[in-house]
Amino acid sequence: MRKTLTILAFLAALPAGAALADDDCFVPMADWQPREAVSQFAATQGWEVRRIKIDDGCYEIDGRDAQGRAIEVKLHPGTLQIVEFELEGDDHGHDRKGAQHD
Repeated sequence: MRKTLTILAFLAALPAGAALADDDCFVPMADWQPREAVSQFAATQGWEVRRIKIDDGCYEIDGRDAQGRAIEVKLHPGTLQIVEFELEGDDHGHDRKGAQHD
């Protein structure tokens, strides 16, 4: 019986662990950086911002990089670290994901 309960507890915890493994940002709103800080961060990167929205609890920037390429960037709302970076329409089919900024 004890073995069965241990197995059931393990199986119940699996979906919760899998949910934490993806790139969603779970930060209380009180700990978020303001949108102005997101805009300033983008400007220091040389990005032209078309839109800032919230997606999966992260800030998401749609815009263009310094070379004029379309980008989509997810930022952690508390630290403004890059969670995901995608070059849209890359001819080689490569997206840069998980890039970190200094």
